Amino acid sequence: MYDLVIIGGGPAGMTAAVYAARKRMNAVLVTKEVGGQVMWTMDIENYMGYQFITGPELIAKFEEQVRQFPLKIKYEEVNRLIVKDDGTFTVVSAEREYHSKTVIIASGKRPKRLGVPGEEEFAGRGVSYCATCDGPLFAGKNVAVIGGGNSALQAAIELSQVADKVYLVARNNYNADPIVVEKLKKSNNIVELSGDTKGIQGSQSVEKLIIASLDSREETDLPVQGVFVEIGLMPNSEYCDGVVKLNDGGEIVTDCRTRTKIPGLFAAGDVTNGPDKQIVIAAGDGAKAALVAYEYLLHKRPHCG
Repeated sequence: MYDLVIIGGGPAGMTAAVYAARKRMNAVLVTKEVGGQVMWTMDIENYMGYQFITGPELIAKFEEQVRQFPLKIKYEEVNRLIVKDDGTFTVVSAEREYHSKTVIIASGKRPKRLGVPGEEEFAGRGVSYCATCDGPLFAGKNVAVIGGGNSALQAAIELSQVADKVYLVARNNYNADPIVVEKLKKSNNIVELSGDTKGIQGSQSVEKLIIASLDSREETDLPVQGVFVEIGLMPNSEYCDGVVKLNDGGEIVTDCRTRTKIPGLFAAGDVTNGPDKQIVIAAGDGAKAALVAYEYLLHKRPHCG
């Protein structure tokens, strides 16, 4: 029986692990992989302590700090969370079960899919959800980025440094920080387009992206070898659906102290209904959740949710 099981190895989960270890809690971190969304980010300029750092570099720093403590890390995907009658929890992975007095859910989010013909067929053969991971494979080629938020614009900027031409296809006006838009405007090989994505076609790999005009609905074929989908994220919360309260977007509803409606069950980072999704906020959530879990175990105070 653990004091605490932490689900997820992104900034929230790893920060929670450090704080739990410092409190000498008997804890285990269960995660499919380390890093989460941060591993897909090349340029980070707003994490305190670093004027500039890449996502993989920052996660390496996180992981190095976590490993300073004798805390167990299990690389497994969680597929079920059970609340037992005695108020304890069982976290179920494909390999085993973990029994715990408290749980912090910090499983983050994953990219949304377009849901258009050809997307699934060409996944890994030209369709990508990570410009940082796959961008170098498209050096000297034409690519398209779908989306209008920070992640889409940053992906287009990053790809413009290796690709011959980058089409940025957004349905509406950009929903990105002004500084990111300014950087975008400085690139001379990014073509900005508005339209709906209708399909992806090719033979062995991606050869063209089909978009439709928002006004006339006339379709246009863009000759590209890569399509990067950056239309947002969806929470990794399916395994706890029916256990905790989720909002309409599938995010876990918490109070300002990371508590759910279930005593002893906490949630932190992007998987929650917090209004802003930032690395520093996720890390802060993780620290808060570990401290509140520690307090819960110490005092068993009445739960307000």
